[in-house]
Amino acid sequence: MPIANYTTQSSVDKTMGEVIGALTRRGVTRISTVFGSQGEPTGVEFTMQTEFGPRDFALPIRTDGVLATLKRDKVQPRYATPEHAARVAWAIARDWLRAQTALIDAGLMTLDEVMFPWMVAGGRNPQTAFEAYRGQQKAIES
Repeated sequence: MPIANYTTQSSVDKTMGEVIGALTRRGVTRISTVFGSQGEPTGVEFTMQTEFGPRDFALPIRTDGVLATLKRDKVQPRYATPEHAARVAWAIARDWLRAQTALIDAGLMTLDEVMFPWMVAGGRNPQTAFEAYRGQQKAIES
């Protein structure tokens, strides 16, 4: 079975607007779109208030993995294009964000718990908590 949202027809702009809307309803104090080398949106970065003060987060949208998955799943050729993979990637991110914010809204988790992997830390070379973790694990393996 192909990945979620593989037949979406929603444009990246529309879905990106839904992602930004979901974040703004939760009190972001800053939000910006990250663009790739070809001018395509590749994620959002934002600042939100937490119980420990304002924190920065970076939510990447990686379309290459989606495109590879669509091809691996042998979807119809019209769904296996870079443009469509971007639509699917943003739709999956939107759905993920909806689920995470539902956990926050229901009081099951805090913003910090849900978004921790995407929290940005570090001075000179900022990286997400997940990127820092990955780097440590690779260093241990070496």
